[in-house]
Amino acid sequence: MGIFQKERDLNRSPDRVELVVDGSFFRLKSEEVLVRLDQFLLAHLHWRSRTSIQALIREGQVDVDAAAPDQAQGSGTPSVERRPGRKLRHGSRVVVHIPPHLRLPEPEGDVSPVQELYSEPGVLVVDKPPHVPVHPSGRHVLDTMIQRVHAHCARAMEELGEAPRLCHRLDRETSGVLLIGTRPRHHRSLRKQFERHGVRKFYQALVWGALAGEEGSIRWPIGPDRHSPVHLKMTVTPDGQECRTDWKVLRRLDGYTLVECELFTGRQHQIRVHLAALGHPVVGDKLYGPDELLFLRAAEGTLDEADLRLLELDRHALHHHRLIFESPNHHESVTVESPLAADLQAFMDSLSCGSQA
Repeated sequence: MGIFQKERDLNRSPDRVELVVDGSFFRLKSEEVLVRLDQFLLAHLHWRSRTSIQALIREGQVDVDAAAPDQAQGSGTPSVERRPGRKLRHGSRVVVHIPPHLRLPEPEGDVSPVQELYSEPGVLVVDKPPHVPVHPSGRHVLDTMIQRVHAHCARAMEELGEAPRLCHRLDRETSGVLLIGTRPRHHRSLRKQFERHGVRKFYQALVWGALAGEEGSIRWPIGPDRHSPVHLKMTVTPDGQECRTDWKVLRRLDGYTLVECELFTGRQHQIRVHLAALGHPVVGDKLYGPDELLFLRAAEGTLDEADLRLLELDRHALHHHRLIFESPNHHESVTVESPLAADLQAFMDSLSCGSQA
């Protein structure tokens, strides 16, 4: 995998990043061509989109050394590369120059602490609060979970020279269990478990309405909603990707149901799409709830009081409650749980009080 040279405090944006290609990270022989330059950078510069990475390359901000297979023989000094599709092999060195306008702003003051749920060598599980993005993107760059985790692991990063990396992602509004690999070997092991569907993921969702029955399995394929003005919206569609969400009722309230959902696949917005298609959107969901235009108004910062009353919550009521994975150290099953987030519990308590009045 790539390694950062002389850059330890990774919650602060560098102006220069050096990466070395490690063939084992891509599970190919060291002599084989491994990966496109843009794909390699996307795997390591988590806060940048593929489009912005390709723009960096075309603007001459990326140097590649002579170890790469299609580089002309020379002194081995890195030279400017402007082709996003340039192929790299084991041992290639890539230097990325980050222009000032693309560097992350420095966090102001102390970075917010993280709440540990579980830890062992190379593995950290934290409780993600709602409204905090997992990594810098768009307008949300100053306080993210990866910045908080880097600050939390600062001493270990300095001693080991290794940076923690997310093993999966949660939406900004989703709360709950977040798994992190704090050493490369452990991160690779955990990521392989996700890729092979060896990790069990359970969410709690509060939905509008009363679901029929006590449990069920939703296996409708999901794909992009081409009729929506929101480009990232997904929908149930015959030509979509196969996916499966199992659900069971945990609690019934007047006009609402708390359900537990187990994900067997990890499609974008899968739980929210499936529950909405079932006729029971997640409470507070701006995209799959009462009106998708709420999402656009939220992005523009123009939600009014009537919108908030319609949504009932200022975020979708989805919480990553339980994660089960195999320890990379002792190879035994580990179960980590996060109690229902305080804002969701308070909202449910208010519903209970109202129903008793």
